[in-house]
Amino acid sequence: MIIIGENIHIISKAVSEAMYKREPQHIQELALAQVDVDYIDLNLGPARKNPAEVMQWLVNTVQEASDLPLSLDTMNHIAMEAGLKLCKKRPLLNSASGRTDSKELMLPLAKKYSIDVVISVLTDIGCPPDVDSRIESIIDTVTYANELGIPNEDIWVDPILLPVSVDQRQVMEVLEFVKILPELLPGVKSVIGLSNVSNGTPQPLRGILNRTYMVMLAKSGQYSVIADALDEELIRLNRGELPNIVDLIYGVMDEENLELSGLSQKERDYVKTARVLMGGEIYSHAWLEV
Repeated sequence: MIIIGENIHIISKAVSEAMYKREPQHIQELALAQVDVDYIDLNLGPARKNPAEVMQWLVNTVQEASDLPLSLDTMNHIAMEAGLKLCKKRPLLNSASGRTDSKELMLPLAKKYSIDVVISVLTDIGCPPDVDSRIESIIDTVTYANELGIPNEDIWVDPILLPVSVDQRQVMEVLEFVKILPELLPGVKSVIGLSNVSNGTPQPLRGILNRTYMVMLAKSGQYSVIADALDEELIRLNRGELPNIVDLIYGVMDEENLELSGLSQKERDYVKTARVLMGGEIYSHAWLEV
């Protein structure tokens, strides 16, 4: 699976301070640490203050340290275009959506620079609540993109993942969407913000939720995830280095009757986590203790 490293994100206090003070060291250390990814995501969020100058500084700072392609992640079209102009390798525009402003301002940039673009299912009224409404939204937006001259092969679709602690049902809705996407829109790729699944969960427990769901997504045909590039176990799972864990998660998905008593503690934890994500157990912060 293609991994987009999420670790340079404006929401991080250290990243935010480094950007505000224009101090490159922390940013470049994070870029260098993300050696096992295919893209480095630069997430500026809305980038309301000095958007062009901030994005230009960030792109140049990261490219001085790493030669990996970049995923430029901002809702500000001014910041986006400023960054696209400086990218040395073909970047990923992350992200556009079905919102009117995004259709009118972001999608034309993907066409102008002939680059791949992430299109989410978001609309002017928010995130669609189920598979059918996600399908309706993304077909509409991809059709719009096609009319601009953006082919399906340059489009990455993000179904928008909600936290399991907020809406457990949505976890399975997204897996269903991923499974039908290739037939729905041939040629498009799938991408998702993996860490969203564990938002709101105590920090020590977030990793196992993210890793387990990544394996579940892979079984469903997922192409790419935006994930914590510093999670060594996640990287090992993606490389296929922990086949016993993968087999156990697949077993839960296939509704096999897995006996926990003969498993190691780590294996039991993954089985319990997969059962929660599949909706077989009610989510609570204490799911591993049950």
